[in-house]
Amino acid sequence: MPPCSSRIQWGGGFQSASYLGPVTECEYHSTSRMHVHTSVKVIVEAAARPASEGPQMPNKGSKATMGTEDIPKGKASPDPQNSRTRVFQSIKFFVLCHSLLQLAQLMISGYLKSSISTVEKRFGLSSQTSGLLAAFNEVGNTALIVFVSYFGSRVHRPRMIGYGAVLVALAGLLMSLPHFISERYHYDHTSSEDMSQDFKASLCLPTTSAPAPDSSNGSCSSYTEVRHATVVGVMFVAQTLLGVGVVPIQPFGISYIDDFAHHSNSPLYLGILFAVTMMGPGMAYGLGSLMLRLYVDIDRMPEGGVSLTPKDPRWVGAWWLGFLISAGMVALAASPYFFFPREMPKEKHELHFWRKALADTASPVSKGEDSHSEQSPGESSKKQGDPSQMAPDLTVIQFIKVFPRVLLQTLRHPIFLLVVLSQLCMSSMVAGMATFLPKFLERQFSVTASFANMLIGGLTIPTAIVGIVVGSVLVKRLHLGPMRCGALCVLGSLLALVVSLPLFFLGCSSHRIAGITPQPGSTQPSAELFPGCMAPCSCPVDGFNPVCDPGALVEYITPCHAGCTAQVVQEDLDNSKVFYSNCSCVAGGGPVPAGSCDSACSHLVLPFILLVSLAAALASVTHTPGFMLILRGVKKEDKTLAVGIQFMLLRVLAWMPSPVIHGSAIDTTCVHWALSCGHRAVCRYYDLDLLRNRFVGLQFFFKTGSLVCFALVLTVLRQQNKEEETKAAASSPGLQQPLMSRPEKKPKDSSV
Repeated sequence: MPPCSSRIQWGGGFQSASYLGPVTECEYHSTSRMHVHTSVKVIVEAAARPASEGPQMPNKGSKATMGTEDIPKGKASPDPQNSRTRVFQSIKFFVLCHSLLQLAQLMISGYLKSSISTVEKRFGLSSQTSGLLAAFNEVGNTALIVFVSYFGSRVHRPRMIGYGAVLVALAGLLMSLPHFISERYHYDHTSSEDMSQDFKASLCLPTTSAPAPDSSNGSCSSYTEVRHATVVGVMFVAQTLLGVGVVPIQPFGISYIDDFAHHSNSPLYLGILFAVTMMGPGMAYGLGSLMLRLYVDIDRMPEGGVSLTPKDPRWVGAWWLGFLISAGMVALAASPYFFFPREMPKEKHELHFWRKALADTASPVSKGEDSHSEQSPGESSKKQGDPSQMAPDLTVIQFIKVFPRVLLQTLRHPIFLLVVLSQLCMSSMVAGMATFLPKFLERQFSVTASFANMLIGGLTIPTAIVGIVVGSVLVKRLHLGPMRCGALCVLGSLLALVVSLPLFFLGCSSHRIAGITPQPGSTQPSAELFPGCMAPCSCPVDGFNPVCDPGALVEYITPCHAGCTAQVVQEDLDNSKVFYSNCSCVAGGGPVPAGSCDSACSHLVLPFILLVSLAAALASVTHTPGFMLILRGVKKEDKTLAVGIQFMLLRVLAWMPSPVIHGSAIDTTCVHWALSCGHRAVCRYYDLDLLRNRFVGLQFFFKTGSLVCFALVLTVLRQQNKEEETKAAASSPGLQQPLMSRPEKKPKDSSV
C-alpha cells in the first residue's frame, strides 16, 4: 500500500459541500486540521454568547472584496513591474505553484519509506527503531494542529506556506547530513581498508594461532558510540522538523484557493490540486528505485571501486541523494510564495469548459453551493461554522479545555465511532505496508531494494488510486444512501480479506545457514555457532561476507566460515564475479560464488505484489462510502467537528504507532543479529516463514477488524431503519422525527 492511503475530501475549500475527488491520506489529514477548531468554536460560542450576538470578525466574502478594491482594475499596464506583479495576482498561478509544492512535499515525506531497509543496514538500526523513525514526523505534525487552527485567519497565508516549505527543505537536507558526517561505509567490518575487503580479512588463515579479536567490541569507544547516537538523533530531529514544516502547507493553500477563486471554479482547482499531489507517493518510490541503484559512497569511492553488486546483501544504495533532490524541488517550489499577496482580487469569471460541465451535471446540491458561496456579508455572518469568522475568537487554552468534552460527545454517535474504528484498522494496515513492504519483498523473494520500490510505485499505489476513484463513482452514479454505502464497505472489505488469504502461501522457507538454521532431521541448530570444519580458521565473530554452496543450498556467513583459503575474480564485461576456492566445509572444495544463495521463490514476487495491489484497490473502494457514513451519521452542525476528530484519531492511533508495531513484529522473526559495541544492530537473517506469517498476519488482522466494524455499521443502520419504520407507522407524518441516517429521503439524504 501507499505511504499515505487515500480518503475523499468533501467541500469546496472549507465551506461548500461539493465532491472534489480523491485526496491522499496526508492531504486529507492536513485539510481536516482547521475543521476541529471551527466546530469546537461553535459549541463554545453557543454557550458563552447571547443568541442575538454574532461573530465579530468579517467573513471571507468581505475579505475578498477589500482585496479587490486595493488592486487597480483595467487592462494590462505597460509597466513591466506591474506585469510581473499581476502573475502573482492570479489564482490559477497559485494553483499551479501549490500543486507542484505538494507534489514535492509528498515526495520528501514518502522517500524515507522507500529506503528504510537501506538506512537500517547503513546505520545498524533494528526494524523497531526504523519504524519509530518513519512515524516520528507525525509527532511534530500533531503537536501544532491547534496553533495552525488558531492562527489560520490571522497570518499571511502564502508566506506561512513558504516558511513551512523552507522548513521541509531544511529537514530534507538534515536527513542527508548523516551521510556526510559518517565515515565511509565499510561493508566488511573485519577490515578498515576498502581494498583488502573480501580478501585476506575474510579468508581462512590456518597459520593464525591467536583468536580473532571481537572487532565489534574492540573497535568501540565512547567517541564511536556518541557519534552513532548523534547520527540517529539527527535523523529523528529531521523527521520532527519535517512534520512541523508540513503543517501549514495543505490547509492554508486550500483556504486561500477557496477564498479567491470563482465559486464555480474552486472545486475544479482543488480537484486538479489533489490529482497532481496524489502522484507524490508513487514518485517517492520511483525516486528511491533510481537512487538505490547507486552505491552509497558514490561521492567518495575508494580506488579501484568496490566489488559489490545491488544483489549483494551488503549493498547500500545512495539513500541520501534522494533527500537532496527532493529538498531542492521543495525549495524551488517554495520560492513563489513569498511574492503572493495576503489577499488577491477574487476571480470574476467562470471557466468556459467548466461551466459546460456544470450545466450537464447541475443538481440542487450544486445550486445550493453557489448561493452559499455568493451570500451577502449579512447572511454570511449568521453562519457560525465559517472558519474565517470563528478562528480568532477562541483562545488556545479554551480550545484545549473544551476539546476532551466535545470529543467524548462526538464519539457517542454509534455510526461515527464504528466507521472511525474501521478506518483506524485500515490506516494501521496502510501505514505498516507503506513502511515495510519494500523490506519484506527484499527479504522474502531476494529482490533488490530498487526493484521492490519499482513494483510498489508502479503497481500498488496506482491500483489503490483506481480503487478510490471507483468507490467515488459508485457512490455518485448509483446515488447510494447510508444503507447501500454500508453494504459497499462490507463487500469491499470482505473481498480484500479473501484476496489476502493466498499471501500466506506465496513464499518459501529460508535456505540453510551454517550454524544458524537447524540441520536436516534436527529441531535445533548445533551447540556451536559454526560447524567444526572451520575451527582452525580463527574467523571473526561479526564478519559478514556471505558465500553460497549451490550444490547443498547452504549459505556461510563468510568465506572463512566455509573454510575457504583462496579468492578468484573473474572479469566479465563490466561486472566482476568473485569466487572462493579450497573450502574445507564445501564438498569438493568449491569454488563457491560470493553472495547469498538465490531464493527458490523469486518468481513469486509478481503474483504476490499483484494480489497485494488488488487487495489495496478493493480496500480503497470503501474510503468514499465510509466517509459518507460519517457525514450521514452525525448531526449537520457536527460534521466539521467529526471530520477533525476523525483525523486526530487516525493520526494518533494509527499512523504513529503502526510502523513501530510492524517493526517490532519483524524483529521477533530475526534469527541472527549483527552486533555493534555489544548491542544488537541490524538483523542479518530472518526466519522467512515466520516473517511472512507475522507480516501478512498483521495485515489480515487489521482487515478483519475493518470488516467487523463495517458489518456492525450495517447492523446499526438496519436497526435504525426498522425503528424509523415503526415510528412512521405509529405516528402521523407531521410528527415524525427524522433520524440521522434517514435512508428514505433519497433525493436529499441518500444521494451524493
